Amino acid sequence: GDENGKDYHFISPQEFQQMIDRSEFVEWAEIYGHRYGTSRAVVEKVLEEGRDVILDIDGQGAKQMRDKKLPGALIFLLPPSLEELERRLSSRRTERKAAMEERLRKAKAEMAEAYWYDYLIVNDELEKAQEQLQAVILAEHCRRERMSEFLAEILTAK
Repeated sequence: GDENGKDYHFISPQEFQQMIDRSEFVEWAEIYGHRYGTSRAVVEKVLEEGRDVILDIDGQGAKQMRDKKLPGALIFLLPPSLEELERRLSSRRTERKAAMEERLRKAKAEMAEAYWYDYLIVNDELEKAQEQLQAVILAEHCRRERMSEFLAEILTAK
């Protein structure tokens, strides 16, 4: 199962609401009756360490990040087909048929929103998808907006 402090940080519903009220999440969402959020403080700490942050979030969270105009790229991982997605979900054997059908319906609705993401990666072959993700990260590091300080230093050097 998920381990507190490793996979997630579990807090009470009251604490979660207080964090929402204090804008302490970069994004949060309610998914299948459970609330999930990404702590602004944790993200800022990782970024200050010079590391990249990759968030595994749903469409609700991605929309919040886009609406807040937070820096970064939104990447949507697509299944190779709806049939393959159904096969992958059913092979887990974690849900009843009705729950799986609901999950597939929601997944299809989310895929329809993939048009407003910055990048789309088809998760067909794991190695290929990893390479594409690494290419996106590299490209994002080279964006003019991220290199402007470096450029200014070169231009003002004697």
